[in-house]
Amino acid sequence: MIVGLGNIGAEYADTRHNIGFKVLDALAKASNAVFSSDRYGSVCEIHHKGRTLVLLKPSTYMNLSGKAVNYWMQKEKIEASSLFVIVDDIALPFGTIRIRTKGSDGGHNGLKHINTTLGHNEYPRLRFGIGGDFPKGFQVDYVLGEWTEEERKLLPERIETACEAVKSFCTAGIERTMNQYNKK
Repeated sequence: MIVGLGNIGAEYADTRHNIGFKVLDALAKASNAVFSSDRYGSVCEIHHKGRTLVLLKPSTYMNLSGKAVNYWMQKEKIEASSLFVIVDDIALPFGTIRIRTKGSDGGHNGLKHINTTLGHNEYPRLRFGIGGDFPKGFQVDYVLGEWTEEERKLLPERIETACEAVKSFCTAGIERTMNQYNKK
């Protein structure tokens, strides 16, 4: 199961905080899949090299993402090692991808709620760097702000790389995926 974190609603659609949604939208589009609204989120399935990937965009808003993740993990009988969460990260330069097998929430409220709800932090995640170019005290405005013109130009290429990393996770496994994509 691939979970892209974000917030629902038109006012959040093009914000940095919604990069998880953007990556899942690109994966679905490339497979001609369409999301449908279901309990706690928008869901679709895509197929890649004989594997079925359940894509989930939680509709619970970022701070309650764990509710959707937990529900769909149980419904689809997904093990934590087969969960892959895509999240924005202000500690990484724009477009940088860092994949980990587990880890802290790093101050990210979506990951914090998933960790609390699941009772652990031992699931793979892809952190997509959104940069941290904001004055002290303006983190929320930055994260919920729209991409700059320069970022917008580079975003499609970086989203494509994130999509490739997701597919690699599903076919080559987490270790090989980290070795390949954490270098870029």
